[in-house]
Amino acid sequence: MSKVNNSMDTVPRSPLPSIDDVSKLLADHRYIADRSLAVSIFLSLSLNRPLFLEGEAGVGKTEVAKVLALGLQRKLIRLQCYEGLDVNHAVYEWNYARQILHIRLSEAANNDGRAAATEREIFGPEFLIKRPLLEAIDDRSPEPCVLLIDEIDRADEEFEAFLLELLSDFQITIPELGTFKAARPPLVILTSNRTREVHDALKRRCLYHWIDYPDIERETRITEAKLPGIGHRLAREASAFVAGLRSESLYKQPGVAETIDWAAALQALGQTALDENVVADTIGCLLKYQEDVRKVRANGLPARVVNSKKVAAIA
Repeated sequence: MSKVNNSMDTVPRSPLPSIDDVSKLLADHRYIADRSLAVSIFLSLSLNRPLFLEGEAGVGKTEVAKVLALGLQRKLIRLQCYEGLDVNHAVYEWNYARQILHIRLSEAANNDGRAAATEREIFGPEFLIKRPLLEAIDDRSPEPCVLLIDEIDRADEEFEAFLLELLSDFQITIPELGTFKAARPPLVILTSNRTREVHDALKRRCLYHWIDYPDIERETRITEAKLPGIGHRLAREASAFVAGLRSESLYKQPGVAETIDWAAALQALGQTALDENVVADTIGCLLKYQEDVRKVRANGLPARVVNSKKVAAIA
């Protein structure tokens, strides 16, 4: 095979007919989203456009892709980005060991009068190792997959160039084989913690949505959804306490993931409401830097707990 060029026929309709259907799918899988995120997901599905999700770490960006794959019953293909990520680990590479073996076997056969291995043979599809991006484009599943390109801001700027063709045309070109074009475009979700700015050329190919920290009401609902059986009072007081921390200048503010971890720890300890001694013992579930822990304790945990109770009672 010298070239793979699958034609993309008609644009499929969104599997979720309305924004309310998107919200319901997310809620059914314990993801409590605001309407603006549901709108962005609906448009991404309807327009076949990649969705770029940006926000602080721990606000639920990666979870969006996981929930959509689960709810739509699609395969999730994940590319975790990191510094130094290149085409060999993200798109494809050749199985060099198998190629060399094939060459040696051909050379041995050549001594018996048979033809030696040609370049076309050793760069055939059977020697191609598909990495996540090519796997998503050349996926043969009945339903298009969900491709998660996680933490794109951790990759080098040069790597973004590899993504432009994929994000605009849902295709990848391999010099030795030709162009692989998706028969059914995957749902592409990109996430960024904004540790650096992503180039405009990449953002232009995507729909954009910023996921912010939730308010106390929604974080309480998130905590209750993720931790069935947790008391409403404890979930609300924990959410109010975390909201208070986020209003301060900390090295790393706790995300929703930390709220859930902390609430789970409180639940495991048999708490039904915040207690200053238990908060002091479990503060490491929320804050992951000693400087932040020291600062919060120095500013008075008892007063914070009392204030959180008052805010939770009013909210």
